[in-house]
Amino acid sequence: MPKPRVLIVDDSVVVRRRMATILEETGSLRVLRPAANGKIGLSRMREDDPDVIILDIEMPVMDGLETLQQIRKERPSLPVIMFSSLTERGASATLDAIAMGASDYLTKPSSVGQFSDSADQLGSEMEMRILALCERPSTEPRPRLADSAPNHRAIGSKKVDVELLVIGVSTGGPNALAELLPSLPADFPVPILIVQHIPPTFSTQLAERLDRQSALTVREGVQGALAKAGEAWIAPGGFHMVVEGRDKDGVRLALHEGPKVQSCRPAADVLFESAVAEFQGSTLGLVLTGMGQDGLQGCRQIRAAGGGVVVQDAETSVVWGMPGFVAKEGLANRVLPLAEIPAEIRRRCAKSASPAPGRGGQR
Repeated sequence: MPKPRVLIVDDSVVVRRRMATILEETGSLRVLRPAANGKIGLSRMREDDPDVIILDIEMPVMDGLETLQQIRKERPSLPVIMFSSLTERGASATLDAIAMGASDYLTKPSSVGQFSDSADQLGSEMEMRILALCERPSTEPRPRLADSAPNHRAIGSKKVDVELLVIGVSTGGPNALAELLPSLPADFPVPILIVQHIPPTFSTQLAERLDRQSALTVREGVQGALAKAGEAWIAPGGFHMVVEGRDKDGVRLALHEGPKVQSCRPAADVLFESAVAEFQGSTLGLVLTGMGQDGLQGCRQIRAAGGGVVVQDAETSVVWGMPGFVAKEGLANRVLPLAEIPAEIRRRCAKSASPAPGRGGQR
């Protein structure tokens, strides 16, 4: 496969030069003529036909959001990676860009010195994202399903209700969650715990946006929080979120800064394994679009305990890495388009007991 051709659009000459050097040194990417603003970037796109664009947000003449809108009109499927600062303003603009169709994002070092200090890590992360987004569609046979289990899972002769829904998601996740969570009712009968691979500040903004869009209460995880039915809790960037215990009112959460798992913190594997330790076969796992294989080990444990696993299909995933690994190993009960997942998890989580109130009750 030819090296993916990369167009860098950034108003800083230092950033353009350093990023070009970093990406060329990976050996797997070819950097095209860069552009100093969105207007020039669109011209370069038409002339040089890149495979992926790395796009700054704050630029003169035409900023990143205006440029992205035009890119999507002319090249709807061209991968675009936003390259923005780790600030509240940068996080908000980046999530706007994701909602407008950007494929992924990476946070920009805040100084020239940080560019030098993080060159190897930055190059590796950008290379992984570009190669994943440029990967050709798989021609492998459809994955086998673990079973066609109904909404109750049998452990021995005992039927076990789903008591907790855990979700792992990465690349393409903000938009996937923005479709999934608003499709669930305020009286959803179990707590929802989510790991989205995302940096600090971004997770705060994401939780606030999803809360405004959803009937569910959506919050960012905090130490000691009690997650209840009708609520969704998103792991904060930089922290693993785990199930610490439970009582009649909900699920007690804990945060820690333990080692990264699958190069991630937060990691879905860490959350899933803690959920199984407390809830065993009454755990339902959901793995959505994302790069890498975080969540695979956690899904193995969910299935071994008698729980269920649902994953997003390749056609509707931005990157079919995380769900693909689970599906190919035969751990998924269902492999579904994103639009069909809300009904599936509502069915699997249906309970005979009256659920706790969501947004319509006490917050």
